[in-house]
Amino acid sequence: MTIDQQIKQVDIPRPRPLRSIVYMLVSFLFRLLQFILIIVGLAVGIGTAVVWIGFPILMATTNFIRWSGDRERGWARKMLETPLEPVERLPVEGLSLVKRWLTRLTDPTTWRDFAYLMVALPIACVELPIAIASIVLLPMAIWVTPWIGWLHGNLAFSLLGPNRTQRLEQKAERLQASRARGVDAAEAERRRIERDLHDGAQQRLVAVAMSLGRAKSKFDQDPNAVRELIDEAHLDAKLAVSELRDLARGIYPAVLGDRGLDAALSAQAAKSPIHVDVEVDVEPRPPAAVETTAYFIVGETLTNIAKHSGATEAGVKVWRTDSMVIVEITDNGHGGAEVRPGGGLAGLADRAATIDGVITVVSPPGGPTVIRADLPCQW
Repeated sequence: MTIDQQIKQVDIPRPRPLRSIVYMLVSFLFRLLQFILIIVGLAVGIGTAVVWIGFPILMATTNFIRWSGDRERGWARKMLETPLEPVERLPVEGLSLVKRWLTRLTDPTTWRDFAYLMVALPIACVELPIAIASIVLLPMAIWVTPWIGWLHGNLAFSLLGPNRTQRLEQKAERLQASRARGVDAAEAERRRIERDLHDGAQQRLVAVAMSLGRAKSKFDQDPNAVRELIDEAHLDAKLAVSELRDLARGIYPAVLGDRGLDAALSAQAAKSPIHVDVEVDVEPRPPAAVETTAYFIVGETLTNIAKHSGATEAGVKVWRTDSMVIVEITDNGHGGAEVRPGGGLAGLADRAATIDGVITVVSPPGGPTVIRADLPCQW
């Protein structure tokens, strides 16, 4: 995937039917008022510029265009769930009134706001009858209106969203933070493996060596003691093999590599002390790094649910889109979970960040808790 493709690839959700209908109905009045004020302001301002009175009118019209663009971003973000954040504009602090206006006039975001506001009214004229018809016709409200809202959200994002340079900067910042968190997560995993080896298998192997050394020194004098020492060494060797097998399973479980996420997550759910429903649909099979990340996110989340949530049942749902694997874990516990520095959920976020994934936690007091991981299949 090229850099340009990564920049353009933004997941814009399809809005809910009721919000789409309300958006189309209410927006028509705003669009009509905005269009009239902008056209009248430009016409009067340009027409009277020869006698200087037009310049204050043009300044006010420019400010109104920018203000309306910001309001449209918030309106589309709230109603259409379009990921529109406040844009960065050229700084005007410390400039005179005229230079401030000229800076705003040459700001590309001003002209993008203007372009959107000009095309918004004709679009609203088409959307208004669709919204009215959707109030009466249920099939249109359920299937047609959300797609119209989705198309409008894409248009709003292309004109009101960040430009290419801003998207590059945002992606660079996100990748830099993701790389740092990935390095920290890898270092923590290395320390965990080192600690498990030192405290577990290494101690067992030292005990095996000591038992065999003692058996060797008593080989001729006390055959019975030698037999007991060899039995002890044999038991320690089996325990060391078992601990090494568990450690290897913790790095990459064999069932995941052999049979995929569905079987691996079902095996995890079967070991959970609470009832867990598992639903997995990830065809075609995602890359191994994505599978491993999803597997450990589910495993650690189920462990935390069993220990801390007070839940009696949980659900795991994993599905795939064209470019993402989405993991969603829910429980009926008491809620109140949040991402804290150094906490378990922060560890999940760090693990997801190693492949540029994102963890979202919704856990109001009283529950239910929903933990969602969006894991890209291409990076």
